[in-house]
Amino acid sequence: MSGPGKANDLLAQIPKTGKGLPPVHLWNPDFCGDIDMRIARDGTWFYLGTPIGRKPMVRLFSTIIRRDGDDYFLITPVEKVGITVDDAPFVAVLLDVQGEGESQVLSFTTNVEDMIELGPEHPMRVIVDPHTQEPAPYVHVRANLEALIHRNVFYQLVDLAVVRQIEGQRWLGVWSAGEFFRIGLEP
Repeated sequence: MSGPGKANDLLAQIPKTGKGLPPVHLWNPDFCGDIDMRIARDGTWFYLGTPIGRKPMVRLFSTIIRRDGDDYFLITPVEKVGITVDDAPFVAVLLDVQGEGESQVLSFTTNVEDMIELGPEHPMRVIVDPHTQEPAPYVHVRANLEALIHRNVFYQLVDLAVVRQIEGQRWLGVWSAGEFFRIGLEP
């Protein structure tokens, strides 16, 4: 079910709910097939191979994305369509630091203007590519969705990193909301 009007059809089905995100976790419509929509690793959304240039449209689509297992869908009360996500559906592009030391609070802003406070509800994880040894850091956004932390933001985290002894190993990491989040072993 793809075609130029499909994306606009999906947008028309989103209930107008005022503030907050639509309750996509409660919606269980029939699967209607895949559409030619892709989110690139850098956070760019594409429809029919063309970047979606309207930020409000991307923001609206970002509110109805859901991940079930390894698959991503755009969900409305009446329709569920599959999309392709190259890595994570969001990218953390800004970092805000309040306070310092163990009492500091780190907040991320994503490419779709979601704000996430790093902490117990929004933990960070870092995966190291076994071939290149390059770190790929992620922060939990909501439900089963994460944001890839942009390289520049990750460098800011590394600048804030402190060393902490954990289970006999020296870890670099950052404090936020009273928790220590590991970045990697001290070199």
